[in-house]
Amino acid sequence: MRIRIANGAGSLLPRTSTGKEIGLDAHPFIERIRSREAVIGVIGLGYVGLPLAMEFAKAGFKVLGFDTDQGKADALNRGKSYIHHISSDGIRALVDGGLLEATGDFSRSGEPDALLICVPTPLTAHHEPDLSYIESTGKSIAPHLRPGQLIVLESTTYPGTTEEVLRPALETGGAICGEDFLLAYSPEREDPGNAVFSTAKIPKVVGGCDENALDAADALYSEIVVSTVRVSSARAAEAVKLLENIFRSVNIALVNELKLIYTKMGIDVWEVIEAAKTKPFGFMPFYPGPGLGGHCIPIDPFYLTWKAREYGIATRFIELAGEVNTAMPEYVVSCLMNALNEHGKALNGARVLLLGVAYKADVDDTRESPGLTLIDLMQSRGAAVDYNDPFVPELSPSRKFDFKLRSVELTAAGLAEYDCVLIATAHTSYDIEFIVEHAQLVLDTRNATKNVTRYRERIYKA
Repeated sequence: MRIRIANGAGSLLPRTSTGKEIGLDAHPFIERIRSREAVIGVIGLGYVGLPLAMEFAKAGFKVLGFDTDQGKADALNRGKSYIHHISSDGIRALVDGGLLEATGDFSRSGEPDALLICVPTPLTAHHEPDLSYIESTGKSIAPHLRPGQLIVLESTTYPGTTEEVLRPALETGGAICGEDFLLAYSPEREDPGNAVFSTAKIPKVVGGCDENALDAADALYSEIVVSTVRVSSARAAEAVKLLENIFRSVNIALVNELKLIYTKMGIDVWEVIEAAKTKPFGFMPFYPGPGLGGHCIPIDPFYLTWKAREYGIATRFIELAGEVNTAMPEYVVSCLMNALNEHGKALNGARVLLLGVAYKADVDDTRESPGLTLIDLMQSRGAAVDYNDPFVPELSPSRKFDFKLRSVELTAAGLAEYDCVLIATAHTSYDIEFIVEHAQLVLDTRNATKNVTRYRERIYKA
């Protein structure tokens, strides 16, 4: 028989004939999802959480967003975006329509039927997982959990985090996973600035801590994404995300290493890649760069290497890729020194303009950006460094750096004053021909100058 729990979601708790609980029934939750009665909560309103919140609101759900930064919550409630590729008009329409609200008050976390956790998972100074954001979020919402809620972790992490870290934090308030609330994992697959694959167009992997949680999470995401991919457990879903990002890390390391080899041989690695990708099978192009950036690829592989040690396994392949990619900023600086030396100049005392501090083109995201590392390396060697980035007007302090720099204007006279212009991020708004024409030297880490025909003697590759 089934015994109803008194709660806003009308959840049912299945029991045996003796009254023993056998798990939380997901069907009432699923019905509220399908009828659009459910309220969706999103915790962490950054590059992952905000697009997710907006997709649910656009699908007709009432969404309550949570963030520890009250300034973000206030901005959203005024209909103002703080992320470049997300328009304020889109946010304002959802806020005015009563579908999107933001708050810094976590005591309201009992209001939503589902809580989706999109908080950072950085590394410590010793390259070990920092799960403090996940733990603190779980403990913040634990006192307010109500029967029938679905909790989904989206933050990238090692297999086992959902059940070994988040679940105990949630249960500190007395609620029991599987009996009082449902718990699942669904890795974020956000690609900031990608106009082709927005949140709704990317299949969503879902794994639950039990079958009821899997059914609930599957039903939830099915309402906003093109398709869902069910896996056997939360651990499997966590492993999927790591595989995706380790795949990219390893292949980027490969082409970065090939760049070093081919450069010594006098071969342009970019030309080689362009020719190789004409093969219609068995090859996928990856491109070298000045280092890895973003919140995923530079960080996620180390989550698995750390967890693998628990099982006595050395992840040599993954760690080697990390070493290659981490060394790229140093390689770029050595190329800069060589280019300056050829013109009778030293890096010590040189004026260098860095183009692009965002980790990739046409976004304002500077997390783990190699551009920041390049600024630090050049300054430590005595260079006077400025930067230009149309998406990042000012560098905010981060865990590693506090440069107190603002983006400078790109003018013909201004470019000519620098001993070298270093292209770290190839924003499409850059007029590369104009830059090459007026710069003394250009060090290109992104093949941005490939179509420039004039003044090629000024161009160096790194």
